[in-house]
Amino acid sequence: MAKVLLLGGTGAIGVYLIPELISSGHDVYVTSRSARKSDQNKLTYIQGNAREEIFIKKILTDKYDAIVDFMVYTTNEFHSRHELLLKNSEHYLFISSCRVFAESDVPITENTPRLLDVSKDSDYLATDEYALAKARQENILRESSYKNWTIIRPAITYSKTRFQLCTLEADTIICRTQNNCPVILPQEALQKQTPMTWGGDVAKMIAQLVLNQDALKEDFNAVSHEYRTWEEIALYYKNLIGLTVVTTDLNSYIKTVGGKYQILYSRMYNRVMDNSKILKVTGIPKESLTSIYDGLARELSDYFKLHESIKPNYVINSGMDRITQTKISLKKATVKEKLIYYSSYIGIYNFLKRVRRFLRR
Repeated sequence: MAKVLLLGGTGAIGVYLIPELISSGHDVYVTSRSARKSDQNKLTYIQGNAREEIFIKKILTDKYDAIVDFMVYTTNEFHSRHELLLKNSEHYLFISSCRVFAESDVPITENTPRLLDVSKDSDYLATDEYALAKARQENILRESSYKNWTIIRPAITYSKTRFQLCTLEADTIICRTQNNCPVILPQEALQKQTPMTWGGDVAKMIAQLVLNQDALKEDFNAVSHEYRTWEEIALYYKNLIGLTVVTTDLNSYIKTVGGKYQILYSRMYNRVMDNSKILKVTGIPKESLTSIYDGLARELSDYFKLHESIKPNYVINSGMDRITQTKISLKKATVKEKLIYYSSYIGIYNFLKRVRRFLRR
């Protein structure tokens, strides 16, 4: 039994990690920016912004046996904070990402080269984009004098309120399904392979690493052994919720959806992963991991209910509508959101021309 603190632990993985840790007998403390009530004796929510140093220093006056850190930091933020986290816990588990890895023709292991180390794209390397930031923060841990850390790299993880198709998120997938409108996908990415992993399986892996002596000063790829092409994943969505797809070229996709580096240096790579290291240390049998189809079926079963609490991205939807010649419903959109949609649909210059023409009447 231990005190375990989850920083940013209310997301796709945290929602499953909490019950895993409680079932192991741990007392779990979870930071949340919004007020939450616990219905369990062994679960405590701490309201506050875990990115704020004053807040973190305050809650760390109570030392924790383990800290699982889901926060997304800039490299500078993590550099100034890592020692505080390491010295106030017996075991610090840093959630990184499989996106740190470069493209590989063979299954990706923990020793596969990372983008930070081999990329020749100077413009990209000049950024602190997610994959680069995570890799730099891994380096900070390795170069520290502390030995009580573990690096965990989930792949694309789907869960109760988060599921993806290429780089599309739940809000877009649900909105367009509800409106009988197709999403767009880049033709060039359809045959690229992905090891999408159910959040519940990743949570089981993390729970077995907490305070595990064999995990100290180690890194682990927390992924399923299964991989599918994005074309196959798209068919899963079609079979499960009726989502349809219109293919477009890569540049049009990036222009519409954004996330240039995410698509170029992640979704355009074949991500076939080797999870043997984490299965060996945790003792989790490969056969117990959830298949992508079964996991998506489980999480998407309540997608109509989830839609009520998910706000669509009107900029992305307007761009998709322009390409697919469809239109989502704007009945629930505010005036501001409608203006955003239409200005994006026809272009801001043409939108302003129409507004001026209307005002002159």
